[in-house]
Amino acid sequence: MLAGELYIADDPELAADARRAALLNERFNAGSAADPEARQKLLTELLGEVGDGVEVRPPLHVDYGYQITIGAGTFINFGAVLLDVARITIGADVQIGPNVQLLTPTHPVEPEARRAKWEAAQPITIGDNVWFGGGAIVCPGVTIGADTVVGAGAVVTRDLPAGVVAVGNPARVVREV
Repeated sequence: MLAGELYIADDPELAADARRAALLNERFNAGSAADPEARQKLLTELLGEVGDGVEVRPPLHVDYGYQITIGAGTFINFGAVLLDVARITIGADVQIGPNVQLLTPTHPVEPEARRAKWEAAQPITIGDNVWFGGGAIVCPGVTIGADTVVGAGAVVTRDLPAGVVAVGNPARVVREV
């Protein structure tokens, strides 16, 4: 899984990791807004690394949690889906709009391999000070450079350089910042 090679997702060890994440994720999402310290504690237990001043608004949805690192000062709005079958690295001071999806899993094109439940994954890396408009989707294996803006509803299928604005499906660079 970590090396990007095919694996079976219902492996007992992975299933146990997913159950752990689901329980913590459920508790985080059900937590009281009146107790931000408790919610933050759950977030740091769920995720691999959480920098200072990170705010994540529920609901949040993850596969395993421990493959996600979030840099200091990052804000993640309602409805984020961070499928961390491979590592997801989010830099510092990133702004993630509502319903953004960071998707690391991939599946074979061949129908027999899919039917046999084989999967793979590729990491996603987000640089510092990136801004995602609502509903943006980042596909497996993508790296987005620092200071880039990804427009609402964009589908990022390829790497984006630092300091650009990208929009559309598939996302394309429309200008420099």
